[in-house]
Amino acid sequence: MTKRNSISPAKSTQSQTSPGLYIVATPIGNLRDITLRALDVLKSADHILAEDTRQTRKLLEAYDIEGGLIAYHDHNVAKMLPKVMEWLGAGKVIAQVSDAGTPLVSDPGYKLVRAAIEAGHDVFPVPGASAPMAALVAAGLPSDRFFFGGFLPNKSAARRSILIEFLSLKSTLIFFESPNRIVDSLSDMKAVLGDRDAVLARELTKKFEQIRRGSLSDLISSCEEVPPKGEIVVLIGPPAAPQIWSPAEVDAALKQKLPELGAKRASAEIANSSGWAKRNVYQRAILLSS
Repeated sequence: MTKRNSISPAKSTQSQTSPGLYIVATPIGNLRDITLRALDVLKSADHILAEDTRQTRKLLEAYDIEGGLIAYHDHNVAKMLPKVMEWLGAGKVIAQVSDAGTPLVSDPGYKLVRAAIEAGHDVFPVPGASAPMAALVAAGLPSDRFFFGGFLPNKSAARRSILIEFLSLKSTLIFFESPNRIVDSLSDMKAVLGDRDAVLARELTKKFEQIRRGSLSDLISSCEEVPPKGEIVVLIGPPAAPQIWSPAEVDAALKQKLPELGAKRASAEIANSSGWAKRNVYQRAILLSS
């Protein structure tokens, strides 16, 4: 009996592309970072929806793809969404791409996918390049848990308000940022999150790709000295695990604080700094007071 391979064979025919909406990841810089399946879908598509047709046309021309390229972005959704739904209803193959990377990741498209699902049409993900994932795997920061926050607000007060929400999140944080406000943004990150390990990745997969590593303070100094250009991804490591005090350190602190604060208040204050449970510190305080 022949064992079947779970990997699809490398065949490419338009007849194999079923009708539906295809969310197609495209290169974030290097045009060779396109998947074979993505090329198959783009060649088979009746219509290719692009946020910026000028950018997508470069990709299509590089691979001799003559598709029905159509602009689809936040400003023409009201006009285009009904047309796209008509095409899907007629059994057409529709591909959606972003300017670069994976669509719907800080790009328009959510409304289209929701509408297609609600109308009963098939939606197919065609995975590929993604700037957050590319930056994460090269950063050297913990990758078992991560949170993608997209672009932070432009204003410092709003930016800090959002960052406070991530203060206790035990994950690597990933953000997009622009060169003209990178120093202000990094400064707000340091002020709210503390001087954590961080990485600045810019122009990923392109000629001038650069990855800067260090503390947030290091990155601030680096950007002030040599301002970065191009597309930027900022990654911030999770908060450091609190250092647990030894019993001797807890007792020494209690002996200093007990005369001034008493057992209850001294235990609460020391518990916050020591990593000990409040009840355990209080038990030692009672023993030392007796």
